[in-house]
Amino acid sequence: MPNKISLAIIGGSGLYAMKGLEDTEEHIIATPFGDPSAPIIVGTLEGQPIAFLARHGIGHHINPSDVNYRANIYALKSLGVEKIVSVNACGSLREDYSPGEIVVPDQLFDMTKDRKRTFFEDGLVAHIDVADPFCSELSAKIASSVQKTGAIVHEGGSFITIEGPRFSTRAESNTFRAWDMSIVGMTTAPEAFLAREAEICYGVMAHVTDYDVWRISEEPVTVDMVVKIIQENTQVAQEAIRNLARAYTSHRDCGCENALADAIITQPRVILSETRERLDLLVGKYL
Repeated sequence: MPNKISLAIIGGSGLYAMKGLEDTEEHIIATPFGDPSAPIIVGTLEGQPIAFLARHGIGHHINPSDVNYRANIYALKSLGVEKIVSVNACGSLREDYSPGEIVVPDQLFDMTKDRKRTFFEDGLVAHIDVADPFCSELSAKIASSVQKTGAIVHEGGSFITIEGPRFSTRAESNTFRAWDMSIVGMTTAPEAFLAREAEICYGVMAHVTDYDVWRISEEPVTVDMVVKIIQENTQVAQEAIRNLARAYTSHRDCGCENALADAIITQPRVILSETRERLDLLVGKYL
């Protein structure tokens, strides 16, 4: 296994493996929160140690609501990961964000309701700051890496996460537009929030596959439509990740690595020993 695996890629719809990953090893990691979506593949890309995880499992068999986000983030943390690039498919809620283009959002709106959103439970409370849910430092590097491929990339925008697995109704889609949302998808929350709780930098490379259903002149969004655009964009995603790996540094000057410093409110003396043990990977340095 490479000496230090600082960078991880979470592949979403369409990105189920990392082309060019060398000297690979498969890691099956058990966590206190259950099993991750799939074995984590560790290898080197452009000389950089990288971990890759297929969010929806091998063969895409896990619904967005059923993804074990806590196990995924915890497992990556246990490998020493400090930065995560999340690759997502999304629908556009803006005229100027067109299918085939890529968005690196800077805000997140959580409309999910059936997911575990935090590591902190069973007698240990932490209130994490997610005013800016994506790491600005990592997001800038993601955008730069995409630009080098020649693809059109938009920096900024609000990403609304819906429960899924169904697509939006027109009423919902138009409401999201009225709320000034930019793109819509099904997996960024609670993944981004859990990454922050784990003090991992997190940024998104969102591939626009459609105009959701608000644009009357367009055909309603279908799986075939989404898959077609994703397949066309997979090469861009792979190339952008190679660019990121080529220029990667593990230096962090963003504050993500100390996100829990002022977040834990529970007095240490009342924390149950089993809770402390389960969360030691996350909070050990503070307790």
